[in-house]
Amino acid sequence: MSSPQQPSSPSGSTMLLHLQTVPARNGVLWIRHGFEIFRRRPLALTGLLSLFLFLAFVVLSIPVLGVVALLMSLPMLSLGFMLATHLVLQNRTPTAGVYLMPLKLTAQRRRSQLMLCAAYAAATFAVALLAQWVDGGSLEALEQLAASGASPDQMASAASDSRLFLGALTRLGLAALVSVPFWHAPALIHWGGQGVMQALFSSTLGVWRNKGAFAVNGLLWAALMMAMGMVCSILAVVLGLTEQTLPLLAVPLVLLASTVFYSSLYFTFVDCFLFAAPKDLPEPAELPRQD
Repeated sequence: MSSPQQPSSPSGSTMLLHLQTVPARNGVLWIRHGFEIFRRRPLALTGLLSLFLFLAFVVLSIPVLGVVALLMSLPMLSLGFMLATHLVLQNRTPTAGVYLMPLKLTAQRRRSQLMLCAAYAAATFAVALLAQWVDGGSLEALEQLAASGASPDQMASAASDSRLFLGALTRLGLAALVSVPFWHAPALIHWGGQGVMQALFSSTLGVWRNKGAFAVNGLLWAALMMAMGMVCSILAVVLGLTEQTLPLLAVPLVLLASTVFYSSLYFTFVDCFLFAAPKDLPEPAELPRQD
C-alpha cells in the first residue's frame, strides 16, 4: 500500500491546501485512525498529554494570568498533537518539542499563532461571561455549595434553578460555535501560512463543508464516552469501589480516550484540506523517513 500524502513543514514553506468535501462515514475513520496512531506510540502520546496536564495544573496556580495562559495554550495543544501524529506516521517518536515547533518557523507565523491563541482565550472568556449572565451566577453558587459540603437538600434546591439549565445550554452551544473557526486554524497557519482571519474563515468553511462527517464523529465520541461511563459504573459495583477510589479507575480511561481524540485531529485536517483519508493506514515499515 502506498503511503498517503502528508503535509510537511520546512521552515518558511507554504503548502497549497485544497478544501474538500468527504462522506459522513469518514467521521468514523478519524476515530479509527486515532486508535491506530495511539497503538503505535501509546507511551509517547500519553506522555505528551500528561505533560500538558501537569503544566496546566502548575500554571493554574498563578492567579488570573494562569487561566489566561492555559486558554491561550489550548490551540497549541491540538496543533502539537497533529504534529505528533504526523511524526508517528513517519515511524518517528514524538517528543515534547512538538509543542514548540509551531513557534520555530517564521516570525510571521509565530505572531499569527500567538494572535490566534489570544483570540481563543478572549472568545472563551466572552462565552463564560455571557453564560454567567444567563444563569445569574447559579452555577457558581452550586459549585460553592458543593465545595462547602452542603447538605443534599441544599444541593437539590440549588440544582433545581431553571437558570442553571439555560446557562448550561449557553455554554455548550457557544463553546461549540467557538470551536468551529478554531478547529483547523492553527494547522492552517502552520502548514498553509495563512493569516489569522483567513485561517479562521477557512476553518469555518472546512467544518461546514464536512458537517456530516463532524456530526458522525461527535456522536460516536459521545457514545464512546457514555459507554466508558457505564463500564466504570459496572466495574465499580463489581469491585466494590467507593466514591474516593472510583477515580483510580476512571482517570486512566479518560486519559486514554483524550489521547486518542487528540491523535485523531490530524485526520480531520488532512481530510478536509489535503486528501481523502484512506480506509487503512500504511504500516510503519512502508512509510519513508522524512528528516
